[in-house]
Amino acid sequence: MQQTIMVDGRSLSIQDVISIAQNQRTITISQSALDDLSSTRLAINKILDSKIPKYGLNTGFGALAETPITSKRDMQSLQKHLIQSHAVGVGHPLAVEQARAMMLLRLNTLLAGHSGSRPVVAESLAKLLNAGAAPYIPSRGSVGASGDLAPLAHLALLLQGQGPAYLDGKQISAKSLLNKLDLPSLKLEAKEGLSLINGTQAMTSVGCFAIFHGFRQFYLANVIASASVDALAGSQVPFDPRIHQLRPHPGQIECAEIMQLMLEGSLIRSGQSHNRVQDAYSLRCIPQVHGAVKDALNHVQKTVEIEINSVTDNPLVFRSTNDHHLDILSGGNFHGQYLAMTLDYLAIALSTLGNIAERRIEQMLNPSLSAGLPPFLAVQPGLNSGYMILQVVAASLVNENKVLSHPASTDSIPTSANREDFVSMGMTSANKLNQIIENVYQILGIELLCACQALDFREKAPGKLVSKMHQQTRQHISFAKHDRAFRKDLTKAVSLLKSGNLLRDLSAVYSIEAFIERET
Repeated sequence: MQQTIMVDGRSLSIQDVISIAQNQRTITISQSALDDLSSTRLAINKILDSKIPKYGLNTGFGALAETPITSKRDMQSLQKHLIQSHAVGVGHPLAVEQARAMMLLRLNTLLAGHSGSRPVVAESLAKLLNAGAAPYIPSRGSVGASGDLAPLAHLALLLQGQGPAYLDGKQISAKSLLNKLDLPSLKLEAKEGLSLINGTQAMTSVGCFAIFHGFRQFYLANVIASASVDALAGSQVPFDPRIHQLRPHPGQIECAEIMQLMLEGSLIRSGQSHNRVQDAYSLRCIPQVHGAVKDALNHVQKTVEIEINSVTDNPLVFRSTNDHHLDILSGGNFHGQYLAMTLDYLAIALSTLGNIAERRIEQMLNPSLSAGLPPFLAVQPGLNSGYMILQVVAASLVNENKVLSHPASTDSIPTSANREDFVSMGMTSANKLNQIIENVYQILGIELLCACQALDFREKAPGKLVSKMHQQTRQHISFAKHDRAFRKDLTKAVSLLKSGNLLRDLSAVYSIEAFIERET
């Protein structure tokens, strides 16, 4: 039975966002939050009746902020025109789960009570979420201030019964979707269109999933790297806790502990006669490199957790205690600089995880570096190419990640007749990060294939946990006795990594759950 999560505008966690977006949990709306929306809306209606110009309520937007809108009919037309004119996103769509996360985050912002929309808007979003629906959100077209205008406008189109959408992961027209769910299309009132599109929810939704996958990749990188160390007859000395207590970064210490635990019981190095006094940095410095990635993840997580429960639209509505007076304040909470910079930081961190993994792949495939392993891990080198081209693929992806790691947040192109003269480009940061995450899964999949193939050439036993991981992988991918369609092997490996099953198996059997981030 699904657990229901209360949404109140203040208390969502990243884990909540992931589970709801993946349709694992349903939601209910806080009644007190709905009551606050009703009270605020009554006060807004009094302002509208007074004809006093208030930006966002009865004026134009952006560079047209000084243009008054007086009649109720014109105000409704203004909201409709605002959504239609702004829904011009381009490019491939966000993943369905990211689009659902965006819808949830927008609902959460509305329920904080400072946006001024009617309860029916929040209730409609909640019904769509619980029905397994999602808006179709083109991924390109936002500069991250005044928030993610184009992506969020496509969300608002769904409420109006326009454009494409998704139901249970399958594309459907918004009109058909609302009919199936017996939901009326909304005619947005004054302020409501702006309340739906002014904010950072598109880049925040990508950020939530980036953190989810980033933590998973950190732990996967550690356990796969331990197999590579064993396959290369690497030393366990660099993971001695005494070394890391002298430089006590939390991520470094945690990584070294995982590496030690994974390699415990290994006999491989004792059976080698190579003359390597010190291992290459890609083996010896795993805690120092992977640990820095973990600490970067922790920093980004804190920023995104704040953003999830923030009110990021404009103008903001503040109701006095007697409910009869409203302050309508214009500010800049929609500006995405916090997210743009932290998502760029995470892009650099995860790219580094892929970079060092590719170096370990080269160590295993290059016979001059691999401590006695056959060239390219082929059974009959020459007749077979072995995993030669897998390293080429990894190098290609690492190169792409280096390009994608260039920060978007250092750029700004003025928009809206220079009223919006400094923007964050945060959605560009998010889109680049999406691709980097996919590339890192592929690189780690290649390292997993190489490490398991290399271990099969070793006569002595690897670490107990490494052996368990090797056995789990071999349930899906067999030893390569000769060349074959390795693309199929890589697809299986990446699927295994993305599922999280590799980590769960290790945790269940060898009790390393203390080192495995709790995954939804």
